[in-house]
Amino acid sequence: MSLKETVSEVLHAILPITVVIVLLQFTIVRFPMDIFWTFLVSVILTIAGFTLFLSGVEASLLAIGELVGKSLMLSGKVGLLIGFGTAVGFSVTVAEPGVQVLAAQVSTVSGGAVSKYLLVAVVALGVGIFLSLALLRIVYKIPIILLLGGGFALACILAFFSAPEFIAVAFDAGGATTGPVTVPFILALGVGMSAVRGSNAASAESFGFLGMGAVGPIVAILLLGVLYK
Repeated sequence: MSLKETVSEVLHAILPITVVIVLLQFTIVRFPMDIFWTFLVSVILTIAGFTLFLSGVEASLLAIGELVGKSLMLSGKVGLLIGFGTAVGFSVTVAEPGVQVLAAQVSTVSGGAVSKYLLVAVVALGVGIFLSLALLRIVYKIPIILLLGGGFALACILAFFSAPEFIAVAFDAGGATTGPVTVPFILALGVGMSAVRGSNAASAESFGFLGMGAVGPIVAILLLGVLYK
C-alpha cells in the first residue's frame, strides 16, 4: 500500500467522527473553545500518527509475520509451533493498546482488587494458547468450526461458574485483542503458513486466526473469574 493510499484509509476512518463533533459544536453541545481547538489539533496529530503507524506495520509486522509463518510450516516441528504460537500471541497482545486500556479500567473500577498486570497477562496467555491451536489447525487440517465451537461452548460453561463481574470483562477482552498491533501480525502469520501448502483450500485455512485470538481471552478471563468467585 502506497503512502497516499494509507493516508486515504486513515482519513476515511477519522474524518466521519470529526465531522460529527464539529457539527455538534456548532449546533447542540457547544464545547468551550479551548477544548474544541484541542480536539482539532488532536485530530491532526492522530491522522499523522496513524499514517506513520500503518506504514510501519506494513513494512515490518506484515512482512515478518508472513516469513515466520512460512518458516514454521517448513520446520514441521509441532513443539516449536506450539511454543512459538503461544509466545508470539502473548507478546503481541501485551503490546496491544486496547488491552492495556481495558486492564487499566478494570483495575480502577475494582479498586485494585484485580491487578492490571494480572489481567494483561491472563488475556495475553489466552491469545497465545488459542493462537497455537490455530497454527495446529493448519498442520492437522482441523475444521475451524470444531475449534471455534468448542471454544465458545467452553466459554458458555465457564460463564455459569465465573463471578458475574468477569463475564462482561471477558467478552470485552475478546474485542480488545483485535487491535492494530495484533491483527496485522496474526493475519500475516496465517497467510505465510497456508502459502507453503500452495493450494486454494490451504489459502482458506488462513482465515479464522483472529476468531481464535478472540475466543482465547474470553475463556482465560472466565477462568480467572472462577478463581475469584
